[in-house]
Amino acid sequence: MEEVKSITVRKLQEYFNFEQICGSEESLERAIVIADTNRPGLELAGYFDHSQAKRLVILGDKEIAYIKTMSEHKQRKSFDFITNEKTPAIIISKHYECPPLLKRIAKRKKFPIFISNAHTSRLIVDIVAFLDEQLATSDTLHGGLISIYGKGVLIRGESGMGKSEIALELVKRGHLIVADDRVDIYRIHNKIVGKSPDMLRGMLEIRGIGVINLQRMFGIASVIPKAEVSLEICLVQWEKNADYDRVGIEDKKYDNILGVDVPKIIIPVREGRSMAAIIESAVTNFILSEMGMDSAKEFEQRVLDYIEQNKQK
Repeated sequence: MEEVKSITVRKLQEYFNFEQICGSEESLERAIVIADTNRPGLELAGYFDHSQAKRLVILGDKEIAYIKTMSEHKQRKSFDFITNEKTPAIIISKHYECPPLLKRIAKRKKFPIFISNAHTSRLIVDIVAFLDEQLATSDTLHGGLISIYGKGVLIRGESGMGKSEIALELVKRGHLIVADDRVDIYRIHNKIVGKSPDMLRGMLEIRGIGVINLQRMFGIASVIPKAEVSLEICLVQWEKNADYDRVGIEDKKYDNILGVDVPKIIIPVREGRSMAAIIESAVTNFILSEMGMDSAKEFEQRVLDYIEQNKQK
């Protein structure tokens, strides 16, 4: 069974520095398990069926304006519902004053309510982005992650394939490293994002030399904190009799990472090959194919045209 990830209301409050107006210390330990938020229009109107009680409640312009039109009886009924045990917290945007009755009910229940200076739409976007990352499905992969021409490239292969040496050469060529040896990956919506473990960030292990600090050697701009994984390159040992893709018209390969299919290229490693240059070329060709310019199909069409011309002679 997949583990349900969560963060506490306290962590959210500390990250955004919200002003707390209600809630006990114990209430700050409430768990947030859903990244989406709830603007409780229907709940304020008295319709409680199918409400997602586990979401953070956001009160913005429309909600505050509508509350002012409600009778005390309706307010009490709605406020009692949105301050239930499952709801993590309520956040009021644009520094609006908390409705007095809601504040009294929340204080009685020791329910957490916060005030934010941000506009409602901006507040929701920021909260969802933060929670998406905090609650994302995650895993750890052996390999390196480098941003090449703006594309996050996951370089994988068996130990001893020279992945770190290739990463060093790519950094020397001006590309940016995210992680070496181990990559922490997260699924955020339908994208895979990779990061380096804090202890290994900016570090590279080169056999015969040891661990080097890339930020000190190549500058702080040579290391970035995270990147979306757009392409996986798998390094394999060169075998003389192996059947490698020579033209590129074969079926495209993918690797399923946390349920997302990531394009995959297999590149054989052999002495004398400039792997950094080959990987740069592979990424460039990948970018061109995303733009609709497929070199393999172009070559295939040239061959077909040549055959057709020779038939007519």
